[in-house]
Amino acid sequence: MALTDDIRSLIEGALPGAKVEVFDEGGGDHLRVEVAASQFEGLSRIDQHRLVKNAVRERSDTGELHSLSIKTSAPE
Repeated sequence: MALTDDIRSLIEGALPGAKVEVFDEGGGDHLRVEVAASQFEGLSRIDQHRLVKNAVRERSDTGELHSLSIKTSAPE
């Protein structure tokens, strides 16, 4: 499974119902994610990003994921 697919699955598993888009920014280990999730409502941007980072922490800790740019929003 490609890392982009794996990251998408991890985020969707941690944030059920989220709309997740994952983009390879280069090298396969530099990714950008855009996540819209109802779980973000009422949370600061920092807390929203924490939820995403926690979902993919295992891949970061192993070094598979080197860089992750995050954009979050609550669905309108």
